[in-house]
Amino acid sequence: TRVSPSPVINLRFSRCLPAIRRRCSLFNKILTQIKMAANLKNVVVLGGSYVGLAAVNELVTALPKTHRNKPRFAVLPSHEHKAFIPYTGAFASASDPSTHSIITAKAISLTKEYVVLDRDWQGSSKVPFDFVVVTTGTRLSPPGTMPQDDKPSSIGYFKDYQRKVKSAKSIVIVGGGAVGVQMATDVKELYPEKKITLIHSRDRLMPLYHPRMDEIIRERCKELGVELATGSRAVVPPNGFPTDGSEFEVELQDGRKIAADLIIPATGQSPNNQFLRDLEPTPGGSVLNPANGFINVLPTLQFKDPKYSHFFAAGDIADSGAHKAARPGIGQARVVSENIVAMIAGKQPIESIVVSPPAIHLTLGLRMNMIFRNPEKGQSEPVVNMKDE
Repeated sequence: TRVSPSPVINLRFSRCLPAIRRRCSLFNKILTQIKMAANLKNVVVLGGSYVGLAAVNELVTALPKTHRNKPRFAVLPSHEHKAFIPYTGAFASASDPSTHSIITAKAISLTKEYVVLDRDWQGSSKVPFDFVVVTTGTRLSPPGTMPQDDKPSSIGYFKDYQRKVKSAKSIVIVGGGAVGVQMATDVKELYPEKKITLIHSRDRLMPLYHPRMDEIIRERCKELGVELATGSRAVVPPNGFPTDGSEFEVELQDGRKIAADLIIPATGQSPNNQFLRDLEPTPGGSVLNPANGFINVLPTLQFKDPKYSHFFAAGDIADSGAHKAARPGIGQARVVSENIVAMIAGKQPIESIVVSPPAIHLTLGLRMNMIFRNPEKGQSEPVVNMKDE
C-alpha cells in the first residue's frame, strides 16, 4: 500500500526549501570562489600612456573581481627605460581597487614568465605574470623625450627649453610630420617676429595622408609666415648643432643653407623595445620586426611568435598595420582585454583588430585645428573638418 506523505510534513519541507536553496547557492558560490582563487591570474601592463591606461581600464572592468589583476604601467611618456609609474585614478573604474598593485621601477628585461626590475618589490626583483600587455609606445627626439625621470626636473627642463625658444631669432625645425608641423605653427603664432623654417626630407608634408593634407598645411604655413624647405634632408654635423644660442647654418643635402640660432629636431619615433631585446624567439622566428623594431603581432594582438601566445602588444609598439595614433590604440586595448578574458575562461582569443584609414586631430597654431581622415575604401576624397577654437 502506498502511503501519501503527511500534509504537515509537506508544509514543513516546502518552508525549508528557500533556506536550503540559499545555503546551496552560498555553498556553490564559495566553491566557485575557492576554485577561482586557486587560479588567480596576474596581468601586467607595461606602458602608461594613452593606450596603456586604456588597457588597464578595460581589464579592471572586464575581469571578475575575484581575480587578482595587477596592471603595471609606465610613464613618463616617451621614456623607454621606465616600466612602472603610477597614475592617480588609474584604477578608479575597478570594483575593488585594493586588489591592484602599482610598482615604480625600471624594467630591465622580460622573460616568458616574469618582468625583471631594477629594484626589489616584495622581496624580489622579479614580477611574475600570466599575461603581459606591452604598450610602451615610441620615444621622440628631445624635447619630446625628457632627460630626467622625475616631474619637477622635467618641468624645469621644459621651462629652460621655453626660454631658449623665446630668446632665439631664427628657429629651424627638422621633420615635417605631425610633431614638426604643430611645433612650427605654434611657435610662429606665439612669436610672429621670429623666422621659423620647417625642413622635411620628402616633397610632401605628412605623406602618410591624402595629398590634401599637404595642401592645407602649406596654405596655413604661408598664412602664418612659416618657411618650408622640403625634398632634402638636413646634414647633421659630426658634433651636432650648437646649443649655446650662437648663429650657425643648417645645410641640406641638396646644398641649400639656412641660418639659425636654434634647431629643434622632430624626426621620427623610435620603438621603446630595449627590454625585449633579450627575449629569445622561436628558432627561425623574430619577436621584433627587424625592419623597424616594432613587435610582430597577430590580428588578435598576441605576439606572433607562438612561444609567447600569452604576450600581447597594443598601440604604437605593435607592428599591427594600424596607424600609430591614439584612436586606433584605444580600440586595440579593447581587443586585448577581451582576448585575455577569453583565455582566462579557457577559450580561444577571437577578437581581431580592424585597420581603418589613418586619421588625425592636428593643430595648426594656437587655435586653428582640423580633424583629417583619409578616404575609406572606394572613396577618393578625405574627410576634413577645420576648426578655430
